[in-house]
Amino acid sequence: MVDKVKKIELVFIPSPGIGHIVSMVQMAKLIVARDPRLSITVLVIKRPGATAAVNIVELVPVDQTRIRFLHLREPDPVSIIHLNAGDRFFASIGELQLPIVREAIAAEVLGRPGSGNLAGLIIDMFCACMVDVAKEFHVPSYIYFPCNAASLGQMYHMKALRDEHGTDGSEFMNSDVLLDIPFFSHPYPAKVLPTVSIDEALGSTTFLNLTKKFNESNGIVINTFAELESRAIRVISEIEKFPPVYSVGPILNHEKSVGEEHDEIMRWLDGQPPSSVVYLCFGSMGTFGEAQVKEIAMALEKSRHRFLWSLRLPPSIKVPITEVLPEGFLERTGDVGKLVGWTPQVEVLSHNAVGGFVSHCGWNSTLESLWCGVPVAAWPMFAEQQLNAFLLVKELELAVEVKMEFRQNPFSVNVDDIVAASVIEGAIRRLMDVNEMRKKVKDMSQMSRKAVMEGGSSYVSLGRFIEDVIHNAHCGDLSED
Repeated sequence: MVDKVKKIELVFIPSPGIGHIVSMVQMAKLIVARDPRLSITVLVIKRPGATAAVNIVELVPVDQTRIRFLHLREPDPVSIIHLNAGDRFFASIGELQLPIVREAIAAEVLGRPGSGNLAGLIIDMFCACMVDVAKEFHVPSYIYFPCNAASLGQMYHMKALRDEHGTDGSEFMNSDVLLDIPFFSHPYPAKVLPTVSIDEALGSTTFLNLTKKFNESNGIVINTFAELESRAIRVISEIEKFPPVYSVGPILNHEKSVGEEHDEIMRWLDGQPPSSVVYLCFGSMGTFGEAQVKEIAMALEKSRHRFLWSLRLPPSIKVPITEVLPEGFLERTGDVGKLVGWTPQVEVLSHNAVGGFVSHCGWNSTLESLWCGVPVAAWPMFAEQQLNAFLLVKELELAVEVKMEFRQNPFSVNVDDIVAASVIEGAIRRLMDVNEMRKKVKDMSQMSRKAVMEGGSSYVSLGRFIEDVIHNAHCGDLSED
């Protein structure tokens, strides 16, 4: 009979992007729900010059007796102003934060009265240098990889090409070469390689070097599930001296939103026929310039499909959205379409009126669409989104293509690469008409849900991770009889 349970503390270090933070906090919630011994401190990094701190509890409500948030001080940006935009990004959430994180763990975790035994650090992929902090405190470290297994494998593949064959990746920019990448069953077009892995201006060397720290960790937790990426997970597990891999997804934010805008959107969807609405949303960072917005609007109007369009303009465009759209667009489409700035995405995708999703293929959005059984028209922009689009369209046949090789610079909207209205319209028509693909997506939806249920592949993998964390921490007998 266990009368008292010794507490075990984990420290989570997410990178400051909304998608990364929310995913990692959801992971924390799963862990504390599975084991009463565990509590978690989430270190909230503040990038230099950030205008405001993220209100995480508002985004993802948590039991604050088991999960607490520690907002870190802002670092001095002077030491990285000489770097290019890509390297500056990585340094601002990595090396620049090292002394701040070290200080916080010493004072607020180890030095806090009533804190549990520190069992390890769970570190976002972009903060991989924090593995060194774990070593200083003599505790294990684990990488949280919020993307998919194929993306992880591609990082290792590109680094091997660079280190073993002297390939820096720049020759693949806009190349028609097809690559043999073992994590995919189809030849992989070089033109859809993630830009961050081949463009030095975006920090490709620093990005690929993250894998060195991955290898020094005690394991890698991936937000995917075995039924979705069986090939990539198998190939990764066969890499010599690779850390243990735990596929624990799909980790999603199921919290329901509230407010007038939410209610208005859901009321509008309630009035639409089943599977009739095309939903367009391009993530928290997804914006288009004026010319591209006009092409999307023309495509929607010509397709004659009902639509819900989450439209955000870049900060550089100061005029109202109504002045960017084609003249009379809102009047002509008022009976079939709704234009909004923000949407409760999982709730929208769960609504039976939504029949298709035009998406940037961010991994969170991809998992949400699969969970909800909604097929995707893939329109990637940056980061690993081109790879996600290839996985969905070519490998899994769960999506149609808008333009897989479309690219934006994540630090500024590229107005030169415009997708024509005719291309977008064609993708929307295919998206809403392909019944065979729709059935495959529904089947994958069922598999995603079974994976996280008791006995499912991800449920078992998460349990193995928790057991390994406790074992690796050498906590010994953690209960007192």
